[in-house]
Parts: sequence; C-alpha cells; structure tokens
Amino acid sequence: MTTASPAGGTRSESVAVVVVTYNRADLLDQMLEALAAQTHRPDAVVVVDNASADHTAEVLARSRDLPLQVIRTDENLGGAGGFHLGVRTAYQAGHDRIWLMDDDVLPAPDCLAVLMSHDEPCLMAVREDLGGQLVEKAAVRFDLRNPLAIRPKTASVDSTYASRHAMPPHVMLENVAFEGFMVRRDVVSAIGLPDPSFFIFYDDVDFAVRARRAGFRILAVRDAVLVRQLHFDQQHALDGWKGFYMYRNLFVVHLRYGENLLVRLKPLLITLGVLVTSPLRGGRGEAANVIRAMRSAWGMRRVAESARPRG
Repeated sequence: MTTASPAGGTRSESVAVVVVTYNRADLLDQMLEALAAQTHRPDAVVVVDNASADHTAEVLARSRDLPLQVIRTDENLGGAGGFHLGVRTAYQAGHDRIWLMDDDVLPAPDCLAVLMSHDEPCLMAVREDLGGQLVEKAAVRFDLRNPLAIRPKTASVDSTYASRHAMPPHVMLENVAFEGFMVRRDVVSAIGLPDPSFFIFYDDVDFAVRARRAGFRILAVRDAVLVRQLHFDQQHALDGWKGFYMYRNLFVVHLRYGENLLVRLKPLLITLGVLVTSPLRGGRGEAANVIRAMRSAWGMRRVAESARPRG
C-alpha cells in the first residue's frame, strides 16, 4: 500500500485550483482565504458556482490576492458537472496541474507546496477534521473482483491507519475524492475529463479507476494537510433523491469496471434484494429508487461522450 515518491515537481509547472460550490457561501469564503494564504501561489483559481441562491456572488466579488476566474452556471450541474466544467476550463487554459477542491475544506498553508514538490501524475491531500483526527476516506482497497463485496471500498486510509502520524509518507490509493485531489494534464489527455453524467457521488471514483487502468498511480501524501470544516455525512436516506444517485452511480461503476461477469451482475442482484426485502422494511420509496437506478445505470455503461479523451 505504500511506495516511495520522488520529489521533483518544479516551480515552472503551472497549477490551477478548481473549486465547485453550491449555496455554502460562508464556507467558501473561509476556503478562499486559505487558498490566498498558500505558500505556493496558484496560477489560477477557477470557481464553478452551481447557480447558488445565497450570497455566494458577494463572497466571490471580494478583493483577494487570488487569480480568480468565476464561472456561474444557469442551473445546478451537481458536483460532477461542476468538476467537469472546471477541469475542462483549466485544461484548455494549458495548466500543467489541476487541484480539485470542494467548498468545505481548508488546506494548510503549505498544502499546495507539498503536493507540487512531488513528481507524480495523481496525488491526494490527506483530510482531517477540525479536531485533528484522520478522516481520509479514500480507498486503499477498492474491490471490483469479488462479487460478495457489497461495498467495493473494503479499506480506506482512516480505517487502515489510526492517525496521520501512523501513516507512512506516501500511501497508494485505489480511489479518491475530488476534495484535495491533484492531477497532471497528461492524465486528462489520456483518460478524459470527469464524467458529468454522475451528477453527484462516484464521479471521483470513476475518474480514479480510469486513471489507474491507464497505468497512472495515485498517492496520498501524508504531509499535505486538508481540514474538513464539516463532519462527514455519508448516510443518506435511500428512499430520497440522494439515494437514487447513490444506487445508480454505484451500479454504473460495477457495470463499467467489474472485473468479471459476477461483479457486473451485482447491480441486478442488489436490485432484486432490495425489491424482495423492501415490503418488510416499509421501503417502497427505496424500491422505486433502485428500479429507476438500475434502468438509468444500464444506459450509462460507457463514459459520457463529453468526458472521453479527444484525439
């Protein structure tokens, strides 16, 4: 799970930060202040405002020592659509590296400098909570081979290491979060952009799987510190709208990347299991969601055309 990572990133490499935000103006304000305090100045900060209805526009209008580019969408594209648009913008501008960031994290002042000192195609900052506890959920094991693994993420950084200090300097990852993830432009050239059709959830997993299958390794960098301003909330009602996307996008990953027939059939088995058990649990909404999810996922078996690499 660990490997040495040579230093060698150079100051001559340009880096663009891509931030996606939606109705979290106060958190965004703090995050932009943390970017302005970086010891390694970013060459561009592309903020995709997903049609926020709060005071995000006022936050973005404030004067900061940042090379800010704001893209305001006409509708909420979701995190996946926002990162697709932001990465495409940074890539087309010719930047050598792209650092993806959510609006609820605070990078330590040297976080960007630490990442830029590593000569690697894909890097991940390591997240902790406001109390300093390790909360990095990126997977060190993401199993798309075992049909009995209901959840393919069978080990994460924070389930493997008790604390940041217990980690080695670099940890090999099998998936990432678009929250502190840095990618070089040659990776984007090879595999394409984040897939906007996910809307939310699993767009980052999909991108990581594509990168790894193209031969690019992904390293978590222990000393690149990113602090989450909010607690992780990964428990969503499976009968609500987020439940639909959780089921559908989990199914898509299995249908696209399952390493054998049984794994690729697992979405059908999960759907059947939910339908059989839902009357016992009063889960009519969940049953409707899983049926819709299966139908929608079947039509997403290939990466969206807009996300595929250009020749």
